Amino acid sequence: MELALDTSSNAASIALSHKGEVLVELAWKSVQNHTVELLPNLVQLLHQARISQDSIEAIMVAIGPGSFNGLRVGISVAKGLAFSLNIPLVGISTLEAEAYPFAYTELPLCPIHKAGMEQVATALYQQKNGQWLKLEEEHLATIDALCQRIKEETLFCGEIPREIADEIRQGLGKQAIIIPQMVSGLSRSGSLALLGWQRLCQGKQDNLATLQPLYLRPPHITKPRDRSASDASSKVRL
Repeated sequence: MELALDTSSNAASIALSHKGEVLVELAWKSVQNHTVELLPNLVQLLHQARISQDSIEAIMVAIGPGSFNGLRVGISVAKGLAFSLNIPLVGISTLEAEAYPFAYTELPLCPIHKAGMEQVATALYQQKNGQWLKLEEEHLATIDALCQRIKEETLFCGEIPREIADEIRQGLGKQAIIIPQMVSGLSRSGSLALLGWQRLCQGKQDNLATLQPLYLRPPHITKPRDRSASDASSKVRL
């Protein structure tokens, strides 16, 4: 039995699988509440499947790009469970999990997540002759730069806002096949389960100590307010 965790965006999901085949799955919309929602939902999933956590033999987790806090929560829980149960851990790119359900098309697959600052997080994958390939690493790009690199019919998927989908259509015309967000944004945990199982079968797993979230841009951390200046000002007013 394997456990797949995806908290990389507001479309969170978890799944239990057997040799990569999903047995039970739970998905929900989370608005920056992964910290308080993940563990209760995990308990619910285990209860629904009528198994204990000791039955879990491997963990697959989405490592991003995505929400800074969401990724920290998911990866921390995955590491904690993998350590306590002494089982393998496999980290999978969120963009790869987004693209994998469309591998059967054998088209170039370009998953997209809005990243702010007029950029998107993206990568490029394709299945050729039964082999799953990463053609471009995960990176940030503007829509203009992205469209300039596309030279053939390409399928776009992921959490693509309407305005970005419109820009892609304007830039690429018929070369762009865009999967509607309501379809493409479905649970990624099933893809995590299958991709993770394939890697385990290849003898691959991640190191608990070194696995980190895939951040394409450093998180924005505000500078602490200078309390001394504020206190001094208060004393003056008093």
